[in-house]
Amino acid sequence: MNRRDFAKLTTLAAAGAGVPQAVAQGSFALARVAGMESMLVADAATAGKPVGFAAVGLGSISTAFMEACANSPTVKITALVTGHPETKGVHFSELYGIPKSSVYTYETFDQIRNNKDVEALYIGLPNSMHREYTDRKLMIAYRMQYDPVWQQAVEIIQSGALGKVQSFRGSFPSEQPAGAWRLTKQYGGGGSVMDVGIYPLNGIRYLSQEEPAEVSTVVATRDRDDPRFAEVEQSVEWTMKFPSGIVASCGCSYGQQGPQTLSVHGDQGWLSLSPAFGGGGIHMTGVAGGKKIDVTGTGQGHFQLALEGEHMAACIRNNTQPKSPGEEGMKDLMAIEQIYKAAGTPIA
Repeated sequence: MNRRDFAKLTTLAAAGAGVPQAVAQGSFALARVAGMESMLVADAATAGKPVGFAAVGLGSISTAFMEACANSPTVKITALVTGHPETKGVHFSELYGIPKSSVYTYETFDQIRNNKDVEALYIGLPNSMHREYTDRKLMIAYRMQYDPVWQQAVEIIQSGALGKVQSFRGSFPSEQPAGAWRLTKQYGGGGSVMDVGIYPLNGIRYLSQEEPAEVSTVVATRDRDDPRFAEVEQSVEWTMKFPSGIVASCGCSYGQQGPQTLSVHGDQGWLSLSPAFGGGGIHMTGVAGGKKIDVTGTGQGHFQLALEGEHMAACIRNNTQPKSPGEEGMKDLMAIEQIYKAAGTPIA
């Protein structure tokens, strides 16, 4: 049975029923909400010991997370959950020194409760399967919030160096190949806002520290004969107005090419991030406090995933609240529903 067949069998089950009791009683979870990756966390063990994570679903995002954490002093991959134990399970267990007894299938997943080396789950499954594994207190893995360049942008805005913030603009075009699960409502949960549009949406919420009060949206599929867009739209453009009067315009697509950008405009300065949402080399330019800004991040590869994993490990060890708790994911999902509802195409 593969993970998609597993999803079909468990969609109507009680939320969280697939979570082992030992893990379900834990304090935190990190969840891939919409297009962002997920972790569910159990009780903390001895301080100073790396936190053991089980990677659930061994697709591209879990592969990146495991690679990023391979040399981390506080995070260690200690178990795997996969629908392909004889192929992916063997490959990754050998790669990361994981014993065969710590490789689980979806059918044997419940046995992970007995594995003393597992303190957290990293959920790298299609959107439709997340609730079954993360219906607990969550930490949402918004990797951009852990990137040093993004953190510098927050400091500049909060310092008042841009003056009064007036507007934001964000864009995340992408090309999805035919057959991608993101192009189906069953596994993707909706359209492009669920996967790539959430980046500018969450980025603007994060930088403004406000929730959208008004939303207007246009949904369009120009290539109507393209089978990729039989279930989801090709492109979405939307605007938001916030309680303070800040306005924002955003766009995303599963059928466009272009840079991933986010900019913020104040009455005394501005910042532009381009690329804004990549895994490394975030470039920020602008004018703040009368001085030119030109900063390029030095992180390489999937370093942001290691940063968020290490933050989660610290939360477990110190019993503290994550920087991006599960409530943030709910707020994004509520905003996404507003976006689609405004276009006359609600997804809930």
